[in-house]
Amino acid sequence: MDLSQLKHNDGARHKKKRIGRGEGSGWGMTAGRGEKGYGSRAGSKKRSWFEGGQMPLQRRLPKFGFTNINKNVYQVVNVSALNKISKGEVTNDVLFANGLIRHKEQPVKVLGNGELKSKLDIKVHAVSNSAKEKIEKLGGTVTLL
Repeated sequence: MDLSQLKHNDGARHKKKRIGRGEGSGWGMTAGRGEKGYGSRAGSKKRSWFEGGQMPLQRRLPKFGFTNINKNVYQVVNVSALNKISKGEVTNDVLFANGLIRHKEQPVKVLGNGELKSKLDIKVHAVSNSAKEKIEKLGGTVTLL
């Protein structure tokens, strides 16, 4: 096949628009930028969030909610997870050593999901009613710090 016969389809290739090359080109004087204004100047860029002077979206949307600086955020431990600890007193240090909580300093709350198999004496910051019943049913004690 002779490669000299290959050519692009009609309309597939367009001539580059040569702007700012005199009035006769049709793209002289303002070179398609309009008259005056920000976009006509050299170095102007439209930022993706700019809305032409309209009130921006992030300022139109309502702000909602607030962060309560006095909120107590508990680390949660379920009763079923306490089966990892065999016997004795359960404190933040023991829970941390067994990998049941991530931070020794933060308060801990025991929830009643699952079943407990052994008697434990638990010293935590908060306990749900169902968890307290399950612990005390086996003869354990719950002390709130």
